[in-house]
Amino acid sequence: MKQVQRLLDQLQPTAPAEVVCIPGSQEPEGTVIVFTGSFNPPTIAHIALLKQAQHYALDIYGPAHVYAAFSKRTVDKEGVERPVLLDRIMLLRDILRRRLPAVGILLFNRGLYVEQAQAIRQSFPKVKRVLFLMGFDKIIQIFDPHYYKDRDASLEELFSLAELFVVPRGDSGEKELAELLAQPQNKRFARYVISRPFDAAYRNISATQVRQGGVSYEHEAPQEVRHFIHRIRPYAPPVKRLDGTEQDIYQEHLAYLTQHIGPVS
Repeated sequence: MKQVQRLLDQLQPTAPAEVVCIPGSQEPEGTVIVFTGSFNPPTIAHIALLKQAQHYALDIYGPAHVYAAFSKRTVDKEGVERPVLLDRIMLLRDILRRRLPAVGILLFNRGLYVEQAQAIRQSFPKVKRVLFLMGFDKIIQIFDPHYYKDRDASLEELFSLAELFVVPRGDSGEKELAELLAQPQNKRFARYVISRPFDAAYRNISATQVRQGGVSYEHEAPQEVRHFIHRIRPYAPPVKRLDGTEQDIYQEHLAYLTQHIGPVS
C-alpha cells in the first residue's frame, strides 16, 4: 500500500500525461487493451468484461496484455471521495490476483482517453497497438464536443494513437452504436471502433447498485468487495451509538491508514 500511495503522490493531474504500473503488473508491450474506470466498487460485470477482453483479443489480435486502469482525474466523477483511490486500487488488485492474474493495473494522472493514449505511447515504447475497452456510455462521451476545445483535432490525435474496443449493453446496443458512428460528424472515425457483444447476464449490473445495496447486491459484487463493504462500511452513514454519538467506521479506517503509511488519496 505504501508503494501504491507513493505512485499516486507522484501523479499530478496538472502535469503532462503520465502512466505507471502498480507493483506486480507486467510492463505493457505489443498489443494492450486498457479498461479505465472508477471501479467504485469492482463488480462481477467488471471482472467478466476483463475476462471477455482476454478472449476477444486472442481471437482478433493474438496475444495481448489486458489492464484495468485508474485515473487521478476521472472525467465526470471528480467528486467521488469514498472509498479513496488507494482502497479501490488495492481491492481490485486483490480480486485480479485471485481471478485474473494475467490482468495488470495502470495508474494515469489524466482522465481523457487521448491523454492516456499519449502517456502509454510515451512511457512504454514497446507498445505497438493500444485499444481502450469501454461500454456504450463511454463512447458517447468520447464523441461529445463538450469535453474538447477542438473535438475533431483531439479525436484525430486519439485515433492516431489508439482504437476503441466497445462492448454495448442491452439488446439495442449494437444498433445504437451503429447509429452513433453513422452520424456525419463521426463517420470518418468509425473504422477505429471495434464492437463485440457483452454477455447478457452482466448487462444490467452497475457499481451504483452495489453502492446502494439492495436485494441484488450480494450477487453483483465479488466476495472480496462484499467483505470490504461489510468490514469498512465506505458507503454507509455513521453508526449511532446508544449515548447519541456517532461512529464513522470508514473514517476510522482512513485514520488508521494515515497513521501507518501517511496521508492517503
